[in-house]
Amino acid sequence: MGLKTPLYDIHISAHAKIVDFGGWDMPLSYGSQIEEHHAVRREAGVFDVSHMCVVDLTGARTREFLRRLLANDVARLTVPGRALYSCMLLPTGGVIDDLIAYFLTESWFRLVVNAGTRQKDLAWIREHAAPFGVEVRERSDLAILAVQGPAAREKTAALLTAAHRATALDIPRFAAAAIDVRSGTWFVARTGYTGEDGFEIMLPGTDAAETWRALVAQGARPAGLGARDTLRLEAGMNLYGNDMDETRHPLESGLAWTVAFEPEERDFIGREALARARAGGGHRQVGLVLEERGVLRSHQLVSAADAAAGAPPLGEVTSGTFSPTLNRAIALARLAPQSATQVLVDIRGKPHAARVVKPPFVRNGKPLIEIQ
Repeated sequence: MGLKTPLYDIHISAHAKIVDFGGWDMPLSYGSQIEEHHAVRREAGVFDVSHMCVVDLTGARTREFLRRLLANDVARLTVPGRALYSCMLLPTGGVIDDLIAYFLTESWFRLVVNAGTRQKDLAWIREHAAPFGVEVRERSDLAILAVQGPAAREKTAALLTAAHRATALDIPRFAAAAIDVRSGTWFVARTGYTGEDGFEIMLPGTDAAETWRALVAQGARPAGLGARDTLRLEAGMNLYGNDMDETRHPLESGLAWTVAFEPEERDFIGREALARARAGGGHRQVGLVLEERGVLRSHQLVSAADAAAGAPPLGEVTSGTFSPTLNRAIALARLAPQSATQVLVDIRGKPHAARVVKPPFVRNGKPLIEIQ
């Protein structure tokens, strides 16, 4: 038996298929994973992501601490509520975790980290926060609901009073606002992991079930981890443990844009290792679209289409799936530097032709690559 979110009983009553995910009993789907995927792309879906870990950091030197801890620079956050995506690195440059940081006040920032890395993340954060006098508080009292899709914001706002509805609908992308409701405070963030617009709502765990039912009554379709994975991969978003981990650095994981090398005097953890990696070149992340029938999965080897017999592979698939939107198999892959647009993927010992593309594949419901 794994850990359970406040919505576990609702998932069971909805006949969800429950699987272990990072030590949590979570819904994989409630029936058709593909229908859940399309619901998010076309209208709205609601996900239980309460297994994610919310961490509040407080203290006079919190900003200074985060400028040391994170590869991206929280100095960019100057307006309360604004958010920043970043990796937290080892001195070797390997990724401990990816996370979102929210600026609330000069002495209060909020982080949201992954479920499977919760314990090591908290230990790492606490170790490095201590010299700065920063208090680290895990918010296990909160649940998180992700409402995603073109109609997601309107369906969420319909649960609020007129004044609060306007506040929610005015939240800019990658920002958040605290909204007082009858039972407490909702922290409503205009963020997500699907490539669609929507909200991630952090709210008291005691409110989660009632809010879930209200969102479903508004027409948001319950969606599980299966649809969440196909949606995030179509959107070209990394999954920790597949597309990045402690053995890989952001520059080879499609995350160079999350590393702030300027100003030069900011000495964040992992900076020296990344500077060496940037100077030396190396592998890069690309997208793949399979040109024929087949299924792309992590660890499949990728070779140049014109490679000589016995030549080493260019790299491997890190995440792969069937794309319901494109009706094709797609993948993220880490490959050695090369200019080829056609490659071969080894699927069960047989080469299958694939095309190299630049992710994302789909965003805001629309294909961003040409299907041949």
